[in-house]
Amino acid sequence: MEGLRTVLAERISGQRAGIGDPQALVGEMRRTVPLVPLAGTGLWSARFGGVRWVCAFTDETALAHFAVRRAPGDRLTDYVALLGARIVDEILPTLDEPAGLAVDIASEDGAMFFPPVTGIVVDGTALDSGVAVEGGGHGR
Repeated sequence: MEGLRTVLAERISGQRAGIGDPQALVGEMRRTVPLVPLAGTGLWSARFGGVRWVCAFTDETALAHFAVRRAPGDRLTDYVALLGARIVDEILPTLDEPAGLAVDIASEDGAMFFPPVTGIVVDGTALDSGVAVEGGGHGR
């Protein structure tokens, strides 16, 4: 799976440089198995701009940069490897608020956010879908 993570990082770099294909980037995110740090009994996330962002990393180096900034010292960061499609199709919809995926947030030039909008998350949880979903995300 290491090669797939490298492809995602390359697609993110291209997109940030203004030469990427957004649909190909989303497709690659869905096919990739990023590393997601654990916090307590769930996935590590942060709230910003009214969105809960589940944080994921393209490889162990990117995760290590995050871990050093978040938990300095010799503390280990536990994580799971999850298929990107599983995160956006199955996990994000179970959260009780708008949720997206943030990739490589500790990298100044490699971070990418996949917001809770149509084409990234399931339609019923996309903020731009206009459809409210019972027991999960919200449409607005």
